[in-house]
Amino acid sequence: MHCCMSKNKPKALVLLSGGLDSILAAKLLLEQGIEVAAVNFRTNFCGPSKARPAAMQLGIALREENIREDFLQVLKKPKFGYGSGLNPCIDCHALMLKKAGEIMRAEKFDFVATGEVLGERPMSQHRQALDLVEKESNLKGYLLRPLSAKLLEPTVAEKEGLADREKLLDISGRSRMRQMELAEKYNIKEYPTPAGGCALTEKGFARRTKKLMEFKPDFSTHDLDLVRIGRHFFENGYQIILGRNKEENEILESLAQSGDFIVKPENFSGPVALIRDGNEEIIPKAKELILEFSKNNGNEKKIEIITKA
Repeated sequence: MHCCMSKNKPKALVLLSGGLDSILAAKLLLEQGIEVAAVNFRTNFCGPSKARPAAMQLGIALREENIREDFLQVLKKPKFGYGSGLNPCIDCHALMLKKAGEIMRAEKFDFVATGEVLGERPMSQHRQALDLVEKESNLKGYLLRPLSAKLLEPTVAEKEGLADREKLLDISGRSRMRQMELAEKYNIKEYPTPAGGCALTEKGFARRTKKLMEFKPDFSTHDLDLVRIGRHFFENGYQIILGRNKEENEILESLAQSGDFIVKPENFSGPVALIRDGNEEIIPKAKELILEFSKNNGNEKKIEIITKA
């Protein structure tokens, strides 16, 4: 018997990234008269900025769930390993689906749905990976992928008539042609172009993250926030980060926390340095780096030091 069978309209919880696939998945369910709510999970590398306009366009409620701490553990020790960079795609996806499953059971949704397309992403959307995350997330039978449903085993929702399998699709592979045609059909005009994926697939970003993991195995989500920003130097057991422009300088100052030092130019233009969990011995090195990456205007340069108590 269905675990969350509703007496009224069927209820679906859709993972909404804001990309075209997840928008179309929600649209296909709405067309069947299914009540749809969306959820977006925030990590250090993805958040609700694209999901918010997508939910508005669809006319559905969006809930935002912060899973940064849970994701941190996945990043440090992924059960299924990393992709081309330092991206734990399968573990990350399983984590999001597991959290969605918990919401489904607690709030009496009938099933969870995603915009996954069979064979679209090489690491996380081949048949074995799709089956694996369904099992790992404890959603066996309750995870519907509307865009590829006809190529996959029928879910409980389809078997019980909550979702009409005949109105679902059989899209597979990396071509986006059918999705583009559907966007035109449904008059979906605003959606982001497909990105290269998670920042952890980018070589430079993955390299900096790996360096952080080696330097500080017990790194926090706050440390991870800093990987995106500036030039990184590891000196005598300390981490120095230099801003590369005015915006990064401001971000570094805003992200400084207790135990950090901010070292900044006082009477000239140059980078701000953040010393994470530093001590005074490392300040001369930070000053040296600031001068190295500043324009030489011939004036005597003064540098201010701020301690975050």
